[in-house]
Amino acid sequence: MRGALALLLNLEPDIEVVAQVSRGDAIVDAALLQRPDVALLDIELPGMSGLDAAAALREQAPDCRVLILTTFGRPGYLRRAMEAGAAGFLVKDGPVEELADAVRRVLTGETVIDPALAAAALSAGPNPLTARECDVLKASVDGATVADIAAELHLSESTVRNYLSSAIGKTGTRNRMEAMREARQQGWL
Repeated sequence: MRGALALLLNLEPDIEVVAQVSRGDAIVDAALLQRPDVALLDIELPGMSGLDAAAALREQAPDCRVLILTTFGRPGYLRRAMEAGAAGFLVKDGPVEELADAVRRVLTGETVIDPALAAAALSAGPNPLTARECDVLKASVDGATVADIAAELHLSESTVRNYLSSAIGKTGTRNRMEAMREARQQGWL
């Protein structure tokens, strides 16, 4: 998909793709080396998420505007992308002409957001989970025990249980696996 998008964008007379990377943890180095005006990032990447890469670009390459292009059109992801400094957020189902137009608009300083996703994000409201509740849910992946989570996060087991209970309540689910699934579905993790 990355190669096809690069090929199509390179066909535009005023757009030149200067770098392509397959891992999120390679984005900042490529941006510092190539100095692109706009970085087109996906959210789910190996090594580092596109959201974390966007935040790193804001710190280390502030002149590079970020446009998130993803299949994961979740309100929580949109909110997190904007908080990370992204200038745009689009879902991958649109034509390449719209993507090229979005790149141009982001370059001129506009914020470009998929309209349907913007409406969904406004109606969904903010992430109800605290940062620590998110950490505990993330650490509970792959069936980690409360003791495992406590050791990983340097917390007591009772504190981990409290965070898990709170996250379960806030997500309206029955257990931590459902809470983690719901939080991911909403784009909160």
